Amino acid sequence: MSAGIAYEQQEGFMPKRLVIVESPAKATTIHKILGNDYVVKATRGHVRDLPRKKLGVDIEQGFEPEYEVIEGKSKVLSELRAAAKASDDILLAADPDREGEAICWHVAHELRSTKKPIHRIEFQEITADAVRRAVADARDINQQLVDAQQARRVLDRLVGYQISPMLWRHVGKGLSAGRVQSVAVRLICDRENEIRAFRPEEYWTITATLADREDVTFDTKLFRIGDEKPEFGTYGFGIDSSRAESIADNARQQSFVVKEVTQKQRKQSPAPPFTTSTLQQEASRKLSMTVARTMGVAQTLYQGVDIGSDVTGLITYMRTDSTRVAEEALSVARAFIREAYGKELVPSQTRRFASRKGAQDAHEAIRPTDPRRTPDSLRGHLGDAEYKLYDLIWKRFIASQMADAIMDTSTIDIAAGPYTFRATGSVLRFAGFRTVYLETDEDTANDSDDRQPLPDVKAGDKLSLLDLLPRQHFTEPPPRYTEASLVKALEVQGIGRPSTYAAIISTIQDRNYVRKERGRFFPTDTGEVVTRMLIASFPNILDVQFTANMESELDAVEEGKRDWIELMREFYGPFTTALDGAPDRMYAVRKQMETVTQETCDQCGRPMARKWGRFGFFLGCSGYPDCANTAQLPGTGPSPSQPVDTGVKCPDCGGGTLLQRTSRRGKVFFGCSTYPKCNFAAWDPPLAGVPCPECGAPFLTVRRTKTRQYNLCYRKECGYKSEPTPPTDEPLVPGMEPASPSMTEQSDLD
Repeated sequence: MSAGIAYEQQEGFMPKRLVIVESPAKATTIHKILGNDYVVKATRGHVRDLPRKKLGVDIEQGFEPEYEVIEGKSKVLSELRAAAKASDDILLAADPDREGEAICWHVAHELRSTKKPIHRIEFQEITADAVRRAVADARDINQQLVDAQQARRVLDRLVGYQISPMLWRHVGKGLSAGRVQSVAVRLICDRENEIRAFRPEEYWTITATLADREDVTFDTKLFRIGDEKPEFGTYGFGIDSSRAESIADNARQQSFVVKEVTQKQRKQSPAPPFTTSTLQQEASRKLSMTVARTMGVAQTLYQGVDIGSDVTGLITYMRTDSTRVAEEALSVARAFIREAYGKELVPSQTRRFASRKGAQDAHEAIRPTDPRRTPDSLRGHLGDAEYKLYDLIWKRFIASQMADAIMDTSTIDIAAGPYTFRATGSVLRFAGFRTVYLETDEDTANDSDDRQPLPDVKAGDKLSLLDLLPRQHFTEPPPRYTEASLVKALEVQGIGRPSTYAAIISTIQDRNYVRKERGRFFPTDTGEVVTRMLIASFPNILDVQFTANMESELDAVEEGKRDWIELMREFYGPFTTALDGAPDRMYAVRKQMETVTQETCDQCGRPMARKWGRFGFFLGCSGYPDCANTAQLPGTGPSPSQPVDTGVKCPDCGGGTLLQRTSRRGKVFFGCSTYPKCNFAAWDPPLAGVPCPECGAPFLTVRRTKTRQYNLCYRKECGYKSEPTPPTDEPLVPGMEPASPSMTEQSDLD
């Protein structure tokens, strides 16, 4: 008999029970469900972790982790202990995944001194029925899940804390290496190398506009030249302009006769309900939400929303790789579809979708907790982002249980001498699930030529040529990754797990390994240099297949098929061997990157070389160490060794001037020339000769964003800020380009 049932069956006994979750929002929802006989407290995330300032793993003692209470969590734990002592038992209710299980394990360790019974409860959705069932089915902590999380944490610590110092020495201070993040950066670097190596190829398509006897016009494309097939796509021929014009001139002289008409009926099935990966991808494409934003909004919908009559979770757990759906939810969805859309839109068989190969399948797909709760019925209770994401999740789930769409497709082949032209078209006969929802990729396909209406013709009919045009095209390189396509690549390659995608994408940007422009990822110089060094020094760590296999091994630990300590031993032996030779290999890569340029050293006359330094690439004399002269690369900003003097007196010491410098992470700031004697620094460019009208400070600074510019006092305690004006393109400091928002909106120095 479970702990929950045992308590509730004692007649007249009203226990005071402590429920512990991660977040205050989740705590509020669960307390309203369970009532005043339960005290619900939040840990606000993890309470214990490995120490920040040392390795924290005893390799000699079976990789034993050295956990300590996270800074700032002592007060939280004191409150939990006090609440536990006043309760009859403790129910740990963190999220139903490895991280959640580990949080419960750490909390249980800290509360064991209370000597109160401790149990774990788990639910896939935060609704009244689900939470009460979980309380009734309380269980022990799953040590296999905890071991899998410990294995990942220790593995990442061993990699990060032993490789990162090497990067500080050979690349730049403040960098980090991550077992998974580094492979994600490699994917982006590899794609950039593909784009650089790409050589476009010319090809041509030839389009003929025809009309039948009823003057119905339609477009056709050259499909065959005799027995010659297109080289590029369905209609592209790798020919030059003169041959394309020759084919076009010859085709214009031919008679166009219908050769064959093919008509088919095609069924289109709906996509399965969302997994974490597909939700992140579709929210990016349809709603322009970042992965991090998507997960934050989904967390709100999962943890609980006040909908007027109740506070309840609106969606099931949002970290999942499964498309499985509970039978009860399927029955409710089918009944709702029948009532709201008609019985013809309910398929004869309930749809069930197979999860992808390698999926953990630990949780249901992401779906509304109650399909009858439509987005429109919640419009007044949700913020804009919450409404849009719920609408997306609800429509995807409802559509997944609806009937197939039916398309009538037609293909017309037309003979014109030695040439065959082809026209394709389709008509939507039965909308089916498309009544509610269509994936973005398919939305895009709707704009293609196969959507055009085609005339009712038969073999032997003659057609009139209205126009015939050749068009030149060039093959294009593979596209750079967007957030959506990067998440898809990570999932397909088996890198990371649903709970890690958002963190991976945030980390590689925060570390300045990649930057995002117009929604696509570009590797930075730092990202490419780090990737080259890690590939040379730790080929396994940067190997996509190795990383994917490691994820499978961690899954095996969770399933009880692998011992996590033995897994660490198997990894650590080859890893220490690689560590021993890594510094020499990194140095060799750094030397390989040096290239002699046409520039001449203005001090000794030797050629200048393009080198890598702690602030990025620069020009250094090839005669180093005899000559240590450096200069900035042509077309780049000021060299770190050659700061730009603004001429503005330092407001702190008055003895120096403010120099434009570059921080360890490549950010521009303005610091006193007498540093370290005076450590004054500011992020915004100084505006000389304009005192603050509020406090009389000697100068104002200029802050620019993409849409506005304003002046503000350099003294934060003053707070003066002028009315915004349109930004200008003039440099604020001689030799300095206008500051970008990423430079000017920093709150403190690196």
